[in-house]
Amino acid sequence: MVCRPEFLGDPRKAPARLQGFQFVEMSNRKSKNNLLHGESLLQIQRILRERFCHQIPHSNLFGVQVQYRHLLELLKRTAIHGESNSVLIVGPRGSGKTMLINHALKELMEIEEVSENVLQVYLNGLLQINDKIALKEITRQLHLENVVGDKVFGSFAENFSFLLEALKKGDRTSSCPVIFILDEFDLFAHHKNQTLLYNLFDIAQSAQTPIAVIGLTCRLDILELLEKRVKSRFSHRQIHLMNSFGFPQYVKIFKEQLSLPPEFPDKLFAEKWNQTVQGLSEDKSVREVLLKHFNVSKNLRSLHMLLMLALNRVTASHPLMTAADLMEAAQLCSMDSKANVVHGLSVLEICLIIAMKHLNDIYEEEPFNFQMVYNEFQKFVQRKAHSVYNFEKPVVLKAFEHLQQLELIKPVERTSVNSQREYQLMKLLLDNTQIMNALQKYPNCPTDVRQWATSSLSWL
Repeated sequence: MVCRPEFLGDPRKAPARLQGFQFVEMSNRKSKNNLLHGESLLQIQRILRERFCHQIPHSNLFGVQVQYRHLLELLKRTAIHGESNSVLIVGPRGSGKTMLINHALKELMEIEEVSENVLQVYLNGLLQINDKIALKEITRQLHLENVVGDKVFGSFAENFSFLLEALKKGDRTSSCPVIFILDEFDLFAHHKNQTLLYNLFDIAQSAQTPIAVIGLTCRLDILELLEKRVKSRFSHRQIHLMNSFGFPQYVKIFKEQLSLPPEFPDKLFAEKWNQTVQGLSEDKSVREVLLKHFNVSKNLRSLHMLLMLALNRVTASHPLMTAADLMEAAQLCSMDSKANVVHGLSVLEICLIIAMKHLNDIYEEEPFNFQMVYNEFQKFVQRKAHSVYNFEKPVVLKAFEHLQQLELIKPVERTSVNSQREYQLMKLLLDNTQIMNALQKYPNCPTDVRQWATSSLSWL
């Protein structure tokens, strides 16, 4: 098909069928671009989610370089020179304890003589709730199930010594070094007689087998929890992490966490993405969001949550992150969960919460029971000419119990079997500000209910 010259300049003058061809060609090109973006975005989301959720050691450590060098040196002494060590890494949740140990182990395992020889055992105080379970987990991670077989041991120490003995190749110098990482270390101190900790520290001190015991905890008083015999065998080395970086470094961390690595397959898209991230880090509104987040909490876990929520808004039709995405994510992070629950309540349940609010105002936060709330609600119903809110008492009681299930109210004391539900003392878990904010956003809230909530107490 040959197009006449007068149609070449302005496509709007072309016949309808030519415009149709152009439209189809453009839509094909657009769908092809979307497909390419879609594949790149899937890879981006996989890389960034792994980074945010699994503490993968990919980036620089901020503010903990001294602690990192200290930990790496201890691990090298165990892995290369066969020297036993024990150390506690202490810091608040989200301060980077796991990231620090992951970075150190990654660098350690890059040494050829170490990677073939060193064994790692991960234990968690939340999972290994007693020494028997911990011993089974150690056996599993050291792949010694077949060696243990059906053997019966007289004590924990005998069983543990047998496991470590099985790792020896001959003399002590050629034994396999083992690195024990004990997450939630303080929970192991609550085990009966602290047998696991005693045996670990005892072996580390007696230099039978080269082992490194690394405990991760957020309790500053951790040494006070240890028994005297355990404490005497511990090296008393502690590494403290306190998030000492300032806001400029926080922005740098934000930029680094979102940036794509140089080895990303789609170089063109990666460059565009990284330029967008650079622009975001310089954007005034984004910096305000980050400053607010930084002032509330310095920990990187909350930053990862913010970035994860912003990343969820990136799609094939919206392939690059914007300042609006981060602002929306910040709003979601700071959202009041209890106030959100109120948005989904029925009008009757809202009325009961308002009645509780008035009771709190009258009796100055004293506990109340269902009968008091019901009487307060009845006063409101009687003041109205119509009977829209006139529910039967069992229905109101059911709504009251639903509020308890949602944990918007809670019993002041434990319920006894014989006590009547109507007279059980309760406490409201919402304050006046939360109730009023929730009512402002409540869809189709009746005017008289809203007026009742804001009314003074003079009519009561």
